[in-house]
Amino acid sequence: MLHILTEQTSIIDDFLAELRDVKIQTDRARFRNNVVRIGEILAYEVSKHLPRVSVEVQTPLGIHKSMVQANTPVLANVLRAGLTLHQGFLNYFDKSDNAFVSAYRKHTNDHEFEIVVEYMASPSIQNRILILIDPMLATGRSMFLAYKALLAKGTPSKVIVVSLIASQQGVAYIQQHMPEAAIFIAAVDPSLDENCYIVPGLGDAGDLAFGEK
Repeated sequence: MLHILTEQTSIIDDFLAELRDVKIQTDRARFRNNVVRIGEILAYEVSKHLPRVSVEVQTPLGIHKSMVQANTPVLANVLRAGLTLHQGFLNYFDKSDNAFVSAYRKHTNDHEFEIVVEYMASPSIQNRILILIDPMLATGRSMFLAYKALLAKGTPSKVIVVSLIASQQGVAYIQQHMPEAAIFIAAVDPSLDENCYIVPGLGDAGDLAFGEK
């Protein structure tokens, strides 16, 4: 199940245009805020596909049967770039438990690297809905290895992968290696460059949000 939000035009196109614009990117606060806002839109779209139950709510004038979330998801992000997108989800899924995975590219030469997972903090994900959050789905390997690390905490009932921008190769990698996952992407770009950055993409999301490392 693949959902690409920009297949239909909406306000998300405006936010993405600002994220990509090299002139606007210099304003870190604006960049972070746009990522959070897109995260909220993605969270809303994801919420349409989560199970709900009917509960009785007492109003001042009577009883209303309301449809509410059946389960509280676990929100997992790949540090550090995933923090702002994670916040957008947390603004909407505000009762969620949260998990954090540190994964980074360890370069062996100018154009080759391996993905290293150094740290994980997570509650049990056994039989729970797991939402994996990383703003840039380039090769897909960081997302997959973060997921593999989280499986030490149990087997989720449902897996949802969320990104701002993905490459076509990254989407194909997740579909091949995580066929059980639903994928929600704001936009999909056509290719990767020789350094495995998404083209046209927006650059390094972590550096743009938090400063160069």
